[in-house]
Amino acid sequence: MPRTPVYQQVIDDITASIRSGTLKPGDKLPSIAQLAEQYSASDTPIKRALWMLDGQGWIETHQGKGSFVATNPPA
Repeated sequence: MPRTPVYQQVIDDITASIRSGTLKPGDKLPSIAQLAEQYSASDTPIKRALWMLDGQGWIETHQGKGSFVATNPPA
């Protein structure tokens, strides 16, 4: 069975946390460096995951401020 790519693990974990209410709208996500350390990965898959989550409406990324749970994330 192939291993789940790191970016997909990040997406799955963050969306699960939002759905469960652990992360609420407006909550700040850990920094790219913190997520990279947490997942023992480079910045690249972390940035890809955040870019995809932003595109899907789960989070909002603000240059220089960080990434936050979207006000109205998908159901």
